[in-house]
Formats: sequence, C-alpha cells, structure tokens
Amino acid sequence: MRTNHEIDYRILGNEMQCVEIELDPQETVVAEPGSFMMMDNGVDMQTIFGDGSQQNSGILGKLFSAGKRLLTGESLFMTAYTNIGAGKKQVTFASPYPGRIIPMDLSTLSGKLICQKDSFLCAAKGVSVGIEFQRKLGAGLFGGEGFIMQKLEGDGMAFVHSGGHVIERTLHPGEMLKVDTGCIVAFTQEVNYDIQFVGGIKNTLFGGEGVFFATLSGPGKVWIQTLPISRLAGRIMAYGTYNRREEGGILGGLGNLLDGDGR
Repeated sequence: MRTNHEIDYRILGNEMQCVEIELDPQETVVAEPGSFMMMDNGVDMQTIFGDGSQQNSGILGKLFSAGKRLLTGESLFMTAYTNIGAGKKQVTFASPYPGRIIPMDLSTLSGKLICQKDSFLCAAKGVSVGIEFQRKLGAGLFGGEGFIMQKLEGDGMAFVHSGGHVIERTLHPGEMLKVDTGCIVAFTQEVNYDIQFVGGIKNTLFGGEGVFFATLSGPGKVWIQTLPISRLAGRIMAYGTYNRREEGGILGGLGNLLDGDGR
C-alpha cells in the first residue's frame, strides 16, 4: 500500500513536453518553482518549505529540508497544488528546455532514485526530495555535476526532465557503461557511480571530450540524455559571440551574402 499520494498523469508534446497531472479530491502534487503551466479552477496553490513529505514534518524538519535544497542550487521553496474541489482536476507542468519528461514510479525502483540536481520537475506529495553526496572523492571532484546530486525517495510518482532524447539502459551485474558526465539524468541506487580518467596524452589535450568519463556499473537502471543543458548553453553562447566575417574561408564574404548576413 502506497504511503505517498497516488496521481494519474499523461505526457503531452514531442520536443517541448509537459505533464498533465490528474488529482482526485484532496490529492496533492509538489513541483519546482517556475515549472507551472496551467491548472483547473478548484486547485489550490501553496508555497511550502522543503518538499512537504512526512520525513520533514515539524519546523526544524522543514527548515532542514529547505536548507538542503540550497546545496543543490534549488530554491528554498516548493509549490504544492491540491485539489480542493469535488471532482477530478488537472494541473500541468512544462519542461524548461527541449527534451523529454520521464515518469518514475518509485515503488518499482526500490523506493529511491538518484538524479542530476536540476532534473527534478514534480512529484506526488510524500515523495522526499533530498541530496545525495558522492562518497568517492574522485566522483565528487571530477564528476562534472559536482559532489552533490538529488535523491528522490518514496513510493509515489516523480517526474524528471532530460535534454534532447533519453535512453534507458538496464545494466546487468558487473556490466559497465562509460558516459559523458553531463549526459547522466538519473540512476537507481544499486548502480555504482564513479569517475575514470580518459587516458592518453592526445585524448586529454585534443580529444575535445573532457578528461574524465563517468562509469556506471550494474546492476540497475540508468537514464542518459543526448543534450545536456550545459552543452546546449555552450553552443548558443558560442554562436552568439562568433564573428562570421572572420571565418577566413575563401568564400566567407560571399557565403554571408548568400545566407542573408551581408553586413
């Protein structure tokens, strides 16, 4: 029997997805600030400290939960949406950038999921949103996403978002997957997470893929994204500051005229 609120949902869209949560009377979903898209009349919205889970009851528990969120770069507050009407109501949350929203049923994932600190979108009330310290020094220092990740605990539904397309892999015992550190979205608690040096002086200096791999060893499930937000932001910044007229190609000026950049 679930201890978290049971919610129904459907995911809409392709490149820019949103998740529509259906709430029965007195059911609640909690979400990150800024993810709200729309809701039916009869849904009450309240700003709360922490995640509203039973693990963080009482003033000290709520303050401790909210303080932990600061370590992951998140806001002190979350928003709770409760159906106070008589019938079913819907509230919808949108992904912050192009990609996929991944539904995670924690009751089928041993009650715990570890994810990147900016990937959590929303969850049923009762799901605990905490922090996960990487126990290995190498993973903490060179993991690309820092020493701290988020952990989602409970037996309800949680939703995380990824950049681009998402690939789910089930790793068998002893099976290892080498991943770019920014491409990890989430993994189950059984997966062993570590960092491995790429090796080779040419790979290190000229490979363009970073100095370290993340290694994920089974058993367990992992979710990998094709477009980390850091990579997308880097490309946008590079394009915005790149001077086309200094490309140095033989047809550089003519090329600019042909594509409309004839300044």
